[in-house]
Amino acid sequence: MTDPLTIHVSAGTGVGRTTLSAFDAALVAAGVGDFNLVRLSSVIPPASRVVEVDGPDQIAGEHGDALYCVYAESHASLPGHEAWAGVAWSLREDGSGAGLFVEHEGPSQEQVAVDLSHSLEDLSAVRGGVYRPAGRQITGIACDTLPVSAVVVATFRRAGWGERDR
Repeated sequence: MTDPLTIHVSAGTGVGRTTLSAFDAALVAAGVGDFNLVRLSSVIPPASRVVEVDGPDQIAGEHGDALYCVYAESHASLPGHEAWAGVAWSLREDGSGAGLFVEHEGPSQEQVAVDLSHSLEDLSAVRGGVYRPAGRQITGIACDTLPVSAVVVATFRRAGWGERDR
């Protein structure tokens, strides 16, 4: 039997001379800057555990590894504008550890929070209402002069690029 899947959720914000470099800085702050992100849809496998961590405590791996994850990213490049990103999750009521992630981005914390709640409610309703909210993480940053980015990432697993993988 394999160990249960532990999904790590972290957040980061960044500033850069371009929106791409701001996004990279946010990924570094979230602890995933040296991975190649492989975006997943938002289904949490049974027997999983979701834990919130700081960037330095994110999943470990080698430079360039593939990282399977769910993430939200937001950017702002005009002074006075804000970038907000959030990920929320719900778990099935049966205690199986199965669940759902939703991810949203927007110009305000309030908008992201409402969107996360509405999406969790809708995803549960379409599945018979058997999921209950279990957590959320939201982060944001205001643009002063340089572009900014906000990221929240839920990491599932990483995969290396060893000889057998080629």
